[in-house]
Amino acid sequence: MKIFAVGMNYAAHNKEIKTALLQKGVGSSDDDCNREPVIFTKADSSLLKDGKPFFVPDFMGRIDYETEVVVRISKLGKSIDKKFAHRYYDAVTLGIDFTARDLQKKLREEQKPWEISKGFDGSAVIGEWIEKDKLPDIQALHFNMEMNGELRQEGCTSDMLCSVDGLIAYISQFFTLKTGDLLFTGTPVGVGEVKPNDHIVGYLEERKVLDFYCR
Repeated sequence: MKIFAVGMNYAAHNKEIKTALLQKGVGSSDDDCNREPVIFTKADSSLLKDGKPFFVPDFMGRIDYETEVVVRISKLGKSIDKKFAHRYYDAVTLGIDFTARDLQKKLREEQKPWEISKGFDGSAVIGEWIEKDKLPDIQALHFNMEMNGELRQEGCTSDMLCSVDGLIAYISQFFTLKTGDLLFTGTPVGVGEVKPNDHIVGYLEERKVLDFYCR
């Protein structure tokens, strides 16, 4: 099982994160679809599901939440044409892509790979799956996340710079997609720090699919 994730897929978040990281010449300053998607992977040990608690690794510095729509790959595929990509996933949920922000900033400034800031144990939380056919168009899904009863993030997949089908077509050029692989599709504006005892709840089209505590 592989976990794919997408960085910088919402324009407003891109501005937010560039400011937070104080990037120096890292990446493009353009927030459009002309650039290739930013793809990274998470280790299989990063997967956290079934409402189990997330244990904040305090030795890694600041840990940020990033709420994302996640799709589940349902069949084997390689070099998939975008017009057929919708046939390769069967379910959708919300997830949290936890990020060790201090570590990520340090590694970026040193021009080193920043995979450990994204792929550490428990950093890929997923909620309850909803069959794709029971939801609206994949590019018209509304979602939000509350922490300790307060709204922290909300978004709509219509604001993605690169669509779900476009991402699948792109990724499948380099990786063979297999049944059970997951795709985190990027986060909207509003990321922030998480601490022990925080309670995170996520809604996809007003249906609660994510509910867990941080310890």
